[in-house]
Amino acid sequence: MKLLILLLLCLFKVVLCGPKALPRSPQQASSGATATAILPHATVLGKTADGVESFGGIPYAEAATGQLRLKPPKRLQRELGTFDATGPAAACPQFAGSPDSLSFLEKVLGSIANLPFTQHVSGETEDCLSITVARPAGTTSNDKLPVLFWIYGGAFELGWSSMYDGTGLVNHGVDLQKPFIFVAVNYRVAGFGFLAGKEILADGSANLGLLDQRMGLEWVADNIGAFGGDPDRVVIWGESAGAISVMDQMLLFDGDSSYNGKPLFRGAIMNSGSTLPAEAMDSGRAQAVYDQVVNKAGCTDSVDTLQCLRDLEYADFLAAVSTPPGLLSYGGLALSYLPRPDGTALRESPEIMLQKGHYRPIPIILGDQQDEGTLFALFQSNVTSKSDLVEYLKTIVFLLATEEQLTDIVDTYGDGLSSVVDGSPFGTGLLNEVFPGFKRRAALLGDVLFTLSRRGTLEVMEEAHSDIPLWTYLSTYDSGTPVLGTFHGSDILQVFFGIKDNYAAQSIRTYFINFLYNLNPNEGLNDQYPEWPMWNAGKTMMDFKADRTETMVDDFRNASYEAILRNVEVLKL
Repeated sequence: MKLLILLLLCLFKVVLCGPKALPRSPQQASSGATATAILPHATVLGKTADGVESFGGIPYAEAATGQLRLKPPKRLQRELGTFDATGPAAACPQFAGSPDSLSFLEKVLGSIANLPFTQHVSGETEDCLSITVARPAGTTSNDKLPVLFWIYGGAFELGWSSMYDGTGLVNHGVDLQKPFIFVAVNYRVAGFGFLAGKEILADGSANLGLLDQRMGLEWVADNIGAFGGDPDRVVIWGESAGAISVMDQMLLFDGDSSYNGKPLFRGAIMNSGSTLPAEAMDSGRAQAVYDQVVNKAGCTDSVDTLQCLRDLEYADFLAAVSTPPGLLSYGGLALSYLPRPDGTALRESPEIMLQKGHYRPIPIILGDQQDEGTLFALFQSNVTSKSDLVEYLKTIVFLLATEEQLTDIVDTYGDGLSSVVDGSPFGTGLLNEVFPGFKRRAALLGDVLFTLSRRGTLEVMEEAHSDIPLWTYLSTYDSGTPVLGTFHGSDILQVFFGIKDNYAAQSIRTYFINFLYNLNPNEGLNDQYPEWPMWNAGKTMMDFKADRTETMVDDFRNASYEAILRNVEVLKL
């Protein structure tokens, strides 16, 4: 247990929180600015370090405070004058964990995650809708470089743009002689950005975090030219909830991603996330979260409960929306906050829209870590038998499914010794069964939510648009990690930050930057890395190992895949 707590705290600090920087006031004067960008409404001052010019926390929308809380973003059109962007972007309010949990492990993690040194280091505030830009030093407004638009993950409950320093990626592009502009968008998370319920739906205030992302893309279209970027060559990229957001951006408004007559992006990269089926905005599950928030806020007897939430002091509203289960908890996989169909922006559940072809068909890279489910399977130590697992899935995760439907899926993951040997972390035999049932649970959760749903997304896309190229991968470079294997989020360390800066990190970054330039990861490859086959041709995928890259057929755990397909209509969160 001590080992698990230490490991998870490291994940909070390194994977979820990323590199830290001291908070600062966005308007605070700085005499150390060494880079400048002239925008229509501002002169933006940035800093130079390690060969990269960075501009942090540039507002793209008005502060979502007061009566703009729980409202769609309002485009920023006022003059900013000379704006100091030399420091990190302030974080949107976070929901890292609940210290009110009855579980010892959850209580420890919830308390630690909510301490100031982990949660408030970037100046957490409702006034957080901003863009961060990083470019190679010396870039001018005439350069028209391609733009990599990053959407962070965090289960739609936590995350902020300054967790992700794009310096290493930008410098890798320079080394490849393929310089580019890195952009990270701040969007509202948790109850600030994804509160649901019939009141939210009636108010026209659904899926605010997705609308924030969309407005950030529109800001790029209007302003990135001043930084030397080309608004016609934008690729959107995200991990986990960020990858799901990338898919949602392809689905928003029935696939209409145009702005002022031009597409906002032309390609997409999704790490560990794609199609996330969800119950409706006014479903019973969604309404229960809204009602819980309202009750905690003391707004139950109000004539207008939504207005009551808007009138709350910030600290009271934060406490109210932090009441439901957090991600790293027994019921956290049900996701208290996530994008839900609203009939307008996200018209239907994503898997239905995909099947109907209501999405923007563009070249994509979509892949997963080998052991997506291990991190999330640590919090159900009492779920030991097959019947326990079926009951957990039925009562906590997939409320629309019957016992028979869930048993159909669970049966494909074996029982007894086979469920351990064939479980996740995969390929470790009898090792890593830290609790009875852990490895089977980890395999199933990872497959349903990530790895095998990825395959389903690709198959639907190929059927709808067989001419659009698709590439996919499985990362196995951390297969020796005890308990977790190549766990969900480990690509943030390996790919984004280059830790370890080994063959895997170098090769994946190279493929991604090639894709940014050419919408093809192979175009411009040297002999150092093999060609990455399109998934469309033979269902072939890449296996990224620590010291080499191999191809494999995307047909593993096919019995489980078929069972998931048979029951996909009820596997909604």
